[in-house]
Amino acid sequence: MRTDLIRKTALTAAGLAFTGAVAGPLATVNTESATTDKGAASAKNDRKSAGERELTMRYEAQPNFYYCGPAATRNALSVQGKNIDVDAMAKEMGTTEAGTNSINDITPVLNKETGKKVYRSVEIRDNSADRKQTEKLRADVVRTIDDGRAVVANIAGTATDTDGLTHSFEGGHYISVIGYRDGGDVVTIADSANADQMSYRMSVDNLADWIATRGYAATA
Repeated sequence: MRTDLIRKTALTAAGLAFTGAVAGPLATVNTESATTDKGAASAKNDRKSAGERELTMRYEAQPNFYYCGPAATRNALSVQGKNIDVDAMAKEMGTTEAGTNSINDITPVLNKETGKKVYRSVEIRDNSADRKQTEKLRADVVRTIDDGRAVVANIAGTATDTDGLTHSFEGGHYISVIGYRDGGDVVTIADSANADQMSYRMSVDNLADWIATRGYAATA
């Protein structure tokens, strides 16, 4: 489903930036502690304190270089206890070796698998996010996580996490946002590209600039 919500220049193939990324094994992840339970990951929400929440996710790395869209969506849906085959989602999204076209191909799948039209696409058109766009992203992340759901974002370029590590996807990539702290100033990212760096934290300001020229799916 092509739409003009995200600019044509922003629809660079999402997978091409990390050709050679090795898919890791299936893992169950709670960013606080791992578990090997075979039971579905529930939408168990561990509110550690006011202004902080993180969702339990059953992580799976993407099986090839161009499946970041389906993998990010699959990881996002796992916080609701869903375990959906990435090949089936890739087919629904129209994913090819060029990647997944835009966030507008992800949002309908999230709504279908959620069973409700709760997700909508939000764009950040400019080359960098302004204060209003960043504050909207912060509010959208907090609301979506508090609803027991994860955000899926289409990003491009290079961003630095709170540990000072850089993550670079010049051709584009999809990630999930599964938690926040400090009232949403810092977010927890689940990244399907590399199982060795499956989760990291980033300021919402850096995430907003990472999303710039593209978009994200969050609950309304």
